[in-house]
Amino acid sequence: MKIVYRFLLLTLLLLFAANCARTGRPEGGPKDEKAPLFVTSIPPYETVKFNKKEIKINFNEYIVLKDLNSQLVISPPMKNPPLISPQGSSSEYIKIQILDTLQTNTTYIFNFGNAVQDNNEGNKLENFKYVFSTGTYIDSLTTSGSIKDAKLIEAPKNINILLYRLDSSFTDSIIYKKKPNYITSTLDTTIFKFTNLRKGNYLMLALQESVNDYIFNPVTEKIGFSTDTIQFPRDSVVKKPIILFKEEQPYQFKRAKEVSKGKIEFGFEGAAKNMQIKVLSKVPDNFKSFSKFEVEKDTLNFWFTPFEADSLNFAVSNNNFLDTLTVRLRKNKIDSLVINSSVSNVLHFRDTLFLKSNNPIIKIDTSKISLFDKDTIAVKYKAFLSEKENKIAFIFDKKPVEKYIFTALPDAFNDVYLVKNDTLRYRFSTKEKEDYGRITMNVTNVNSKNLIIELLTGTKKFEVVQRNFISTSQSIIFDLLEPKKYTIRVIIDENKNNKWDTGNYLKRQLPEIILYHKEINNADLRANYFLEENFIVE
Repeated sequence: MKIVYRFLLLTLLLLFAANCARTGRPEGGPKDEKAPLFVTSIPPYETVKFNKKEIKINFNEYIVLKDLNSQLVISPPMKNPPLISPQGSSSEYIKIQILDTLQTNTTYIFNFGNAVQDNNEGNKLENFKYVFSTGTYIDSLTTSGSIKDAKLIEAPKNINILLYRLDSSFTDSIIYKKKPNYITSTLDTTIFKFTNLRKGNYLMLALQESVNDYIFNPVTEKIGFSTDTIQFPRDSVVKKPIILFKEEQPYQFKRAKEVSKGKIEFGFEGAAKNMQIKVLSKVPDNFKSFSKFEVEKDTLNFWFTPFEADSLNFAVSNNNFLDTLTVRLRKNKIDSLVINSSVSNVLHFRDTLFLKSNNPIIKIDTSKISLFDKDTIAVKYKAFLSEKENKIAFIFDKKPVEKYIFTALPDAFNDVYLVKNDTLRYRFSTKEKEDYGRITMNVTNVNSKNLIIELLTGTKKFEVVQRNFISTSQSIIFDLLEPKKYTIRVIIDENKNNKWDTGNYLKRQLPEIILYHKEINNADLRANYFLEENFIVE
């Protein structure tokens, strides 16, 4: 009996020891969903006459700092960033070592955003701040507002909002050289809020920064600004959203390099609408050249008939700017002629058959080009060379549910180097008209402004399907549309130049307004479906 008793006692002791050794929450217990709590700090929160070099902030549990570099905003900014620990490990406290000389009579805010999280479950202590003042009181004024993008439907996140005090030291150029008086961030929203502000008049900016230095770099960054002076305590809410935009940069010639025999790339920055290339060197009588801008790149391509020379001298002009340069010629091989069709299998009714080439085509022999339908009946067409791009358009009357064969025999096309094409043959077909949809947009132009109506497709990057210019109220029909997602927007063309114009900070010029239709906004259009909507533009 004693043996059985001892066995039972030993079993119970082992089970008890095993249970005591277990860590973590019991199986089936409630999950910890509570954020860490700020307990105490040395010096205390909202200390005045602050003169310390170290701050210790204590919490009720172990915490970690996540994405501190993007989450932490110190206002006003410090020239020498403080050392903050621990990072990469858990702790019950945050230690801040101040390396900068603090401004006198100034309220400082360390806004950790959502960086403070508990170590186990990752619960966030949202918008945690530590505040102190080097003066005798804590500034207490607040303001809030929102941002939006001039062109994008959804505004980007993590936008810095800056306040510059309008005092005797303020100049318009201060934003390019000096950090602001106050900073906050939108983090993962489009809303911003400032706290602990001082009474006064301010310039308010928004920056989408490539580097968080709070200095505006117009080459790489977007900017937005309030056209009104922000006055505290009057402006506790900024009613108009701040519009982000990318400034158009002034023209600047950058480089020229030979990329293949008979082809030179001229790189530039900014607006180069009137950019022209002139050869200054002596060239043969049969010398020909062609220049075209590369689509969506700051590059002007220059093709020329090759000849024996070590270099070429050029004058590159754009309005009042003139650069002269020499390009060394060292390449021995010209680019082979490559021609591709814009149509693979289906030619939609709104599309055009294009042949795209890498080199400019200078000669077309239509006697060597044929277009036949499925009954081998010749289809009449007209060919047009594009002035802007290296492509040829073939225009013909497209019939529903038809099959076509396009053939170009050798020597149908000659490029700038007199290189001929090989045989080209493309097969494609058309669909029923019932396979397409239609959108009718009834535009009410209340103030008879110049409007640019654009039908767009795509999500991350828009492609313009159709563009209309109107100055009155009227209905616009977008017909024979492929079943896909569409967006409609209206540009209010204030300067009547038939294009969208961005803003300019120094000129205090806002970008032209873009309005997106609420219903036709990434909306699906089905086949054989007719959609009609209204758009009121005031």
